[in-house]
Amino acid sequence: MSENPSITIEQFHATTKAIQAQLERIIVGQRELIHDLMVTLLAGGNALLEGVPGLGKTLLIRTLAEIVDCSFNRVQFTPDLMPADIIGTMIITETMEGRRGFRFERGPIFANLVLADEINRAAPRTQSALLEAMQEQRVTVAGESHPLPEPFFVLATQNPLEMEGTYPLPEAQLDRFLYKIDVHYPSEDELVEIARLTTGVNLPDLEKVADGASLIAMQRLVREVPVAEQVFRYAARLVGTTHPDDPRAPDGVRRHLRVGASPRGIQALIWAAKVEALLDNRKAIAIDDIRKVAYPSLRHRLLLNFEAQAEGIPADAILDEILPVVPVP
Repeated sequence: MSENPSITIEQFHATTKAIQAQLERIIVGQRELIHDLMVTLLAGGNALLEGVPGLGKTLLIRTLAEIVDCSFNRVQFTPDLMPADIIGTMIITETMEGRRGFRFERGPIFANLVLADEINRAAPRTQSALLEAMQEQRVTVAGESHPLPEPFFVLATQNPLEMEGTYPLPEAQLDRFLYKIDVHYPSEDELVEIARLTTGVNLPDLEKVADGASLIAMQRLVREVPVAEQVFRYAARLVGTTHPDDPRAPDGVRRHLRVGASPRGIQALIWAAKVEALLDNRKAIAIDDIRKVAYPSLRHRLLLNFEAQAEGIPADAILDEILPVVPVP
């Protein structure tokens, strides 16, 4: 395959279906999770997966890395993890002539797919090591910039229940995730199938159905999807309505939010909606696409105030109130 191949919509669909089919051989149920993860990858973004332990978050990401034939590194975030453990550090080396110098030793961030497992267990200083990588796909050490491989994705997991000894992600880092995906508990039938699949003798053999070059080509095709002015306007109104000082904001926004979505919110809406349009075999996005991607694109960008947190009001409940009042251009 050439370095920068082009791809047709038919090839886009075929590759996407092949990846999803391979994932479903290992991951039982969780179709919405798999779909949202595919949207994140095809949009070229990063995803934060939140769910209780044992729901297959790590398995899903490891399986994806194997299917798309990309380099993969897993970083287990712990309180004693340091930034250099992620991005790398300068080490002293000695040449054959006996001269000493510094050489940059790359950390696990230098991979196509990086799993940041239990990201909220690391200290803020370590979490911040991912900021530049997630936004600009490079890291800077000792004043020297090092580009990360393409494609590059950070897929992070966190447990919403066991919060002792954890450090909530700062708003600046949350904003750099395209999607926040809630991982739900499986149904009874899915639990039976999980037991049948994992307690037997043989596990399914996976096939490599894509590579980094094909993912880049698919992302380039996503960029080419046109967006009508009225769709841009609707997305802008939706993001604007999340702000408590906006005159169009409903009562729930004024009462329960400190700050609404940033401009990255509208970027996430448009990126994800473009992917949804292509997956639905359409060459332009519609307002319904924006509404469909609103929850995973915006839920982590709404900063709840103390009252909302005390009452246990989730961000999705605020979005439930916002979407019906946003006028269609």
